[in-house]
Amino acid sequence: MKNLTKKQKSLLTRILVSAALFAAAVVLEHAVKAAWSEWAAAGFFIAAWALCGYDVVVKAVTNIGHGQIFDEHFLMTLATVGAFCLMDFAEGAGVMLFFQVGELFQNIAVDRSRKSVAALMDLRPDVAWVIKDGEALECDPEDVVVGDLLRVLPGERIPVDGVVVSGCSSVDTSKITGESVPADLGPGGKVLSGCINITGELTIRAESAYAESTVARILELMDSANEGKSTMESLMTRFARYYTPCVVIGAVLLALVPPLFDGMTFTKWIVRALNFLVVSCPCAMVISVPLSFFSGMGAVSKAGMIAKGGIALENLAKANTVVLDKTGTLTTGRFAVAQVQSNIMDKKELLALVAGAESKSNHPIARAIVDAVGKEGWQVTDLQELPGKGIAATVNGRKVLAGNSRLMEEQGFSYPESLTGTVVYAAVDGEYAGCILLEDQVKPGAAQALQRLSALGVRESVMLTGDREAAAKPAAQKLGITKWFSGLLPQDKVRKVEQLMEGGRRVIFVGDGVNDAPVLAKATVGVAMGGVGSDAAVEAADLVLLKDDLKSLPTAVRIARKTVGIAQSNIIFALAIKLLVLGLSVFGFVTMWLSIFADVGVAVLAILNATRCMYYKKEN
Repeated sequence: MKNLTKKQKSLLTRILVSAALFAAAVVLEHAVKAAWSEWAAAGFFIAAWALCGYDVVVKAVTNIGHGQIFDEHFLMTLATVGAFCLMDFAEGAGVMLFFQVGELFQNIAVDRSRKSVAALMDLRPDVAWVIKDGEALECDPEDVVVGDLLRVLPGERIPVDGVVVSGCSSVDTSKITGESVPADLGPGGKVLSGCINITGELTIRAESAYAESTVARILELMDSANEGKSTMESLMTRFARYYTPCVVIGAVLLALVPPLFDGMTFTKWIVRALNFLVVSCPCAMVISVPLSFFSGMGAVSKAGMIAKGGIALENLAKANTVVLDKTGTLTTGRFAVAQVQSNIMDKKELLALVAGAESKSNHPIARAIVDAVGKEGWQVTDLQELPGKGIAATVNGRKVLAGNSRLMEEQGFSYPESLTGTVVYAAVDGEYAGCILLEDQVKPGAAQALQRLSALGVRESVMLTGDREAAAKPAAQKLGITKWFSGLLPQDKVRKVEQLMEGGRRVIFVGDGVNDAPVLAKATVGVAMGGVGSDAAVEAADLVLLKDDLKSLPTAVRIARKTVGIAQSNIIFALAIKLLVLGLSVFGFVTMWLSIFADVGVAVLAILNATRCMYYKKEN
């Protein structure tokens, strides 16, 4: 009782009182042998019906006034009033009572599903504590400006994106990224709004206003997520618009036409028509199908993603090809030393000398070589930048020349050409010394994600990149991708995806940058990586992975397929039961009790089945 809403408690109370009145009527009708007992029983049945179902009657009349005639309230009112007109008071009252019990169960099931999703969306921080003159002052998160110092105590929600200035703590990021293990943060650590501080006090410096923060963007995406209805949801809406009037007309014809050929037995056929009306209500499909997709979107959110409507899940469930951008999606976009070759000195020594020469440079390749050595303290003199070619310097007393093949050729050094990719060649003390191969690092879990997608039936993986072939090929081979296209401009990527879709494929495209927005919009399903990155990518995408981790995508596909499967099973189950009982009611094999079960009972089962979409098995 304590978990029920005020409206649900009111309905439950009315049901219980009506059930007591119904029981008293049954006793009067069957146990009391008096002339007045039959009429008293009828009065109790009508009282039970009125108390339990007055809101159904009011809703039916109100909807008729608004031009919405054919709905479950109209059907139930017509059927029960018709039963009373036929002097079948017990059946009329009992059907209304059973209908309201079903309505209560439906309401509770739908409400709990919505609360589960609402809990995932309950990310907005209530307050922010801004430090002014050494004192923490309470203010609205929307009043925080970039650069403010904020105090966040254990148990509080982080109000805006920022960086830890002081303090150490564990932070619960599960509602944002779907990561169940808390993140341990200290000075310099990045924090996202909406996460919960768990253990220690933190002082953070705001790096965004609330309106541009992670949590604000997530809530904005969630608010718009219900706009994209799936094909099945739209179909059910159109189906109900035509289905219900047709069955009402069919019930009228059933009540009036067969008696003309059956000895004018109108009462028998009116009863059958009323049963026909009760079972015809399409609420099992009309409610359970949207609820399935709503629950599926909730499960996706729980896993650290946002699906923009049921149509995104429906298309994702049907996808059979995945196309991925390379840099930032499959790879980190940061170079690292992959191999060192030298025939005249120790490889570590060569790497250290080149790192010394590159130690003053901010070029990504230079930083990768320096990071590979992981130390400083070189004595570097005679440093000379050679634009477009490399660098020259004296490192610890040795003359080092490092750069590309053009530099080696200009200086007259011969060098092996066995390596493909990004290569830095080096000469030491006037002699060719060897080379260093650098590669863009494949993201951890990317290969595993592609394997899982293949196991799910998304068997073809294609990589598109603007990088040179020498950089694209090693990354594709590491990931097990057999088809890739390099040197592409954004419009080239769009054309490649269009070509794939012309062959009947349903294509998922995964990207993360502004230049990926056109192809994200063109693909069957556009997936934006690291959802708080590019505004354009998020706007164009159908699915947003809030965590910069491709392993979320197979989870989304599994949830989407489960959601679509449950929605389809609900449609088939509800239609099969209804058509069966409709057919039986025409021939008089169905009572109104069985009719109401075929309506309310099927709806309750379909709705409970729909809520299963909320639950998924998380893979490591």
